[in-house]
Amino acid sequence: MFLENKANRNTKKGWIEVICGSMFSGKTEELLRRIRRAEFARQEIELFKPAIDTRYDETDVVSHNENSRVSTPVHNSSEILLYVNMESVEVVAIDEIQFFDDGIVEVCNTLANAGIRVIVSGLDMDYLGTPFGPMPKLMAVAEYVSKQHAICTRCGDLAQYSHRIVAAGGQVLLGEKDSYEPLCRHCFNEVMKEEEQSKTN
Repeated sequence: MFLENKANRNTKKGWIEVICGSMFSGKTEELLRRIRRAEFARQEIELFKPAIDTRYDETDVVSHNENSRVSTPVHNSSEILLYVNMESVEVVAIDEIQFFDDGIVEVCNTLANAGIRVIVSGLDMDYLGTPFGPMPKLMAVAEYVSKQHAICTRCGDLAQYSHRIVAAGGQVLLGEKDSYEPLCRHCFNEVMKEEEQSKTN
């Protein structure tokens, strides 16, 4: 009985961590920080990002603070499982996860169920303030959820919205400070009212 209990305690355990928030809130920086800590522990790590995200680099994951790490760009969620060696990899990290298809939720669950620590980061809301892609489901199944905040460019309070400041349609628009600004709830609501009024005038 003692040996059986000891074996159970040593079983490899996996889980899911979600890092979410608005643009410029430090999501990718936090992802890279956790990866560095896993490296200090000499754990085997795989890092992925959506292939469409080429803002800074085609392959590297790069934060707004210009810290970077080589990653594997993938076109859809199922590709991730093709690259991960379930027997040896201990940590799988995924940046900009809001751009993936809904299958990414099952991919993350599969990895965690195989005893892998899964760390993902992404926008929880789009430029209209609505839940972004698979993020709500990922936050529901994750063991740990961290909400990052930026600083509102209009009043200086904590910001959780990513307001698009250029005229462009569609949910996905890759951009930086020339395309988005972080806003608090109050300022975001005020801006949305102004934009709605300008459409009716």
